Amino acid sequence: MRPLSFRSDELRSLLLRSKIATLDELKQALGTSVDVTVFRKLKPLDYLTSYSHRGRYYTLREVARFDEKGLWSHATVWFSQAGTLLSTVESFVNRSPRGFFADELARALHVDVQDALHQLAHQRRVTRQIVSGLYLYTAIDRTVQQGQLLTRRDVEAVPTLVDASVPEVSEEELKASILLFYSLLDEQQRRLYAGLESLKLGRGGDRSLADFLDLDPHTVARGRQQLLAQDVEVDRARKAGGGRRRVEKKNAGNNRCHRDHPGARYRRRSHYGVEVDTQDDGEDRRSSSTDRYSGFG
Repeated sequence: MRPLSFRSDELRSLLLRSKIATLDELKQALGTSVDVTVFRKLKPLDYLTSYSHRGRYYTLREVARFDEKGLWSHATVWFSQAGTLLSTVESFVNRSPRGFFADELARALHVDVQDALHQLAHQRRVTRQIVSGLYLYTAIDRTVQQGQLLTRRDVEAVPTLVDASVPEVSEEELKASILLFYSLLDEQQRRLYAGLESLKLGRGGDRSLADFLDLDPHTVARGRQQLLAQDVEVDRARKAGGGRRRVEKKNAGNNRCHRDHPGARYRRRSHYGVEVDTQDDGEDRRSSSTDRYSGFG
């Protein structure tokens, strides 16, 4: 009996038509129930497996239209020029100018990457270290790694950047906006803001924020310590006794002197704009009446 013959062209036709397909769909198109047969016929076609959906989908390189990041998707299924999820994560981390936090990379690749990152770190294909309280994944090459860390520190010094990997505005525009916002704060708010961002940055945060905001590092440290101790003046920018003296207190002694002066009667304002002291004015009126009629009786 003559053995069955399978042709790769049948798989290529299916993938050109459908763009992606599962292994079961490829077996059905080829007319076989054997997985090995499908992979043997796929090999000369330069195929790719999806890095999403646990690699369940297949496509051809000639079908995929990769973006500038080397990614392509069809019907929410994602493919990468690098191939598998492990290879894609490794490529992204090693090529990144500032490394990746896990949540940043997950947003960039549209899939969960925690397991892949842990596996790559265990295999020493990427490195990791704590930055701002989180693991930052960096290249295995020491020179590239140092460059990524330096760039990351510069980016982290602009603390309001939500997604540092894909900024929506230029870094200069963002810094200018932060400095404008900072200039509108009062003394305490500036100190606390600097302290809060220092906490986000972790080690070296006081110096980074001091350089960025043109502050003394001790001021940043004080703001950080106030936040941690919840020692914040809610209703005032300065502590009691700080700032300029109130005019009333400053002139309180002078007011007492003026009250005893003959001209002090003009203290309460009348409708005509003259200040009149009610008690002194009454006494003067009685005195004036006595003097005026002193020749009688």
